[in-house]
Amino acid sequence: MPQVIIYSTQICPYCIRAKQLLQHKGVTYAEKMIDQDRGLMREMLERSQRRTVPQIFIDDYHVGGYDELAELDSLGKLDPLLGINADHDDWEEPT
Repeated sequence: MPQVIIYSTQICPYCIRAKQLLQHKGVTYAEKMIDQDRGLMREMLERSQRRTVPQIFIDDYHVGGYDELAELDSLGKLDPLLGINADHDDWEEPT
């Protein structure tokens, strides 16, 4: 299974949604809290060229934020990136 990294903050609702979607799929991920470590914030900026969270990486592929992650899922492109063969049509975005 590929390595998934999420750059996040403690109070980010989109970060929570991204983590919920990945957890629903049974995917483990490394969370890097940029609000607790300025070095991680610089790392995120260098890797993504973006200042918003979440910033999600699957191996070296930069997914982007939650909206891009959810779009990949709705198009059926997320599972192959994650190395998942199972059908997850029952996922509904949290409200």
